[in-house]
Amino acid sequence: MSCQVGEAPLRSVLARSCESPYRAPRALRNPHLQSLLGSSPLRRERGMQRLAATGATSTEHLIDAGDGVRLHGVHSARAGVTPRGFVLLLHGWEGSVDSSYMRLTAAQLLERGFEVFRLNFRDHGDTHHLNEDLFHSNRLDEVVHAACEVAHRFSVRRMCVAGYSLGGNFALRLALHAPAAGLSLGHVAAVCPVLDPARTMDVMERGLPLYRWYFERKWRASLLRKRALFPQRLDFDERMLAQRLRALTRWLVERHTDFGTLEHYFDGYSIGHDRLAGLAVPASVLTSADDPVIPIDDFATLQLPACATLEIARHGGHCGFLENARLDGYAERWIAERLEAAVGRGGTP
Repeated sequence: MSCQVGEAPLRSVLARSCESPYRAPRALRNPHLQSLLGSSPLRRERGMQRLAATGATSTEHLIDAGDGVRLHGVHSARAGVTPRGFVLLLHGWEGSVDSSYMRLTAAQLLERGFEVFRLNFRDHGDTHHLNEDLFHSNRLDEVVHAACEVAHRFSVRRMCVAGYSLGGNFALRLALHAPAAGLSLGHVAAVCPVLDPARTMDVMERGLPLYRWYFERKWRASLLRKRALFPQRLDFDERMLAQRLRALTRWLVERHTDFGTLEHYFDGYSIGHDRLAGLAVPASVLTSADDPVIPIDDFATLQLPACATLEIARHGGHCGFLENARLDGYAERWIAERLEAAVGRGGTP
């Protein structure tokens, strides 16, 4: 499947959104190059440098996520600076609090006077030992509970949330459930959020094999690590691990969830079509028309409330949006600017 988008489909989506001011340099207009460089070692090193340059103090925390679940996160704040706001950051699937985009976004926010908490999902980063059961994408309750616990621990009256890819999906679902949980959110920002997981799986299977291989490799390593820690709970063999992504996911659903079928599982965390229509928290969404993982057509049928905005860039790949040879990213600056504007205007961009 080509990730190049014709003018007619793009115009159709843009009619219901706004075109991003982001313009990729000519040498960075290939979506695969954008996606790969976005999570490259060069960006990881730059993220470490930018975060260190803020002078912020970072401390690790174990968070009670309810029902005995423990999640790990990193809190960062600058000494002597009165925080102008508090931001919870959520990473993508098989990412972590130390992913390049997480560090670079945290640095952007800290430079603007925000306090930041980067949360690891279950079984991400070095956290496989914390919980016996496996991570899956419908474990929203523990993320909602963790967000409430973070707000309580740091005496946060109103929190902003931002996420990338699957983290963007979690961020938007968290915003949907926040009022019922008693969590006050000022704004949510999502970059390239997964809307329809079934469609994303189809795209990865028909598209460049590199993406499917990347996630299979990282997930297999995670499962092996989990099996070594909890052999009595996870008795899968090497033949199971050798399966392709869809088969691996089906195994997870059938053995380690109550969803029964892959279709029900995907539907459980879908936020496409009208799933976000009832969103009461102001939201900003950024995606790219050439995203090789999240099809732009999904956004054509997305129903957003008046308090939400959708921004579409012609280029950017999946969570790339690189601006120059230094690999500075528009996405992390976009998040910081949107949340800065939200705080300045009482919660709306």
